[in-house]
Amino acid sequence: MELILAVDLASGLVVHGKSGNRADYRPLTWGLAPSAEPEAYLSGLGPRYLYIADFEALEGRRPQDDLVRRCAAMVERCYLDRGIRSPAECAAVEGVTPIVGTETAATAIEDLAAYQTGYLSIDVKGGLVLPWGIPPAEMLRRAAAFSFEGCILLNIGAVGTERGLDRKELEELRACYPGRLLYGGGVAGVDDIHLLADAGFDGAIIATAVHRGTVPLEWLRRGHPC
Repeated sequence: MELILAVDLASGLVVHGKSGNRADYRPLTWGLAPSAEPEAYLSGLGPRYLYIADFEALEGRRPQDDLVRRCAAMVERCYLDRGIRSPAECAAVEGVTPIVGTETAATAIEDLAAYQTGYLSIDVKGGLVLPWGIPPAEMLRRAAAFSFEGCILLNIGAVGTERGLDRKELEELRACYPGRLLYGGGVAGVDDIHLLADAGFDGAIIATAVHRGTVPLEWLRRGHPC
């Protein structure tokens, strides 16, 4: 199972916050972070896999594509969420795996059929998928008919909270989708990593737990639990 470092970029810096409240995100200068400057930050942590959320692009401002390219070159694989709103935007940044988020990518669920690459991020807040207000399990079942390389279950409301995960819920969600499935949001530590692995998830997107020391940095550098 992949362990993927989440990096949120805003105004050229690595930022950190909780529960998707982007206005409250501040430069990440605590924990293991040697600097909030992205390249120095990544050099210090040394992850194998990377997930970038470009907040400038997500909020409709100028994308930080040059910075993203430099960061992506420092890791083996980089997943990028830059607020894609059409299939043509999937090719906007070379050298990354594009993420197509339900929050921004389509007016109707059926529109997702036009995408032929990347990962579908099922963006969840308050227990329901944005923007359609359906349960994540239903969205996963519907996603099985699309052409994405895999899916990400992103619990936006749990990001940065270390809330922890529920085994039964994870197993039920995993059973809804036959392809590669990653999870992000609220991963509290090693026990949650093992829960995800046991449930059959293919990766976990983490940040806060590494900085708090509840997931070993060495695991992140290897790219998998040891």
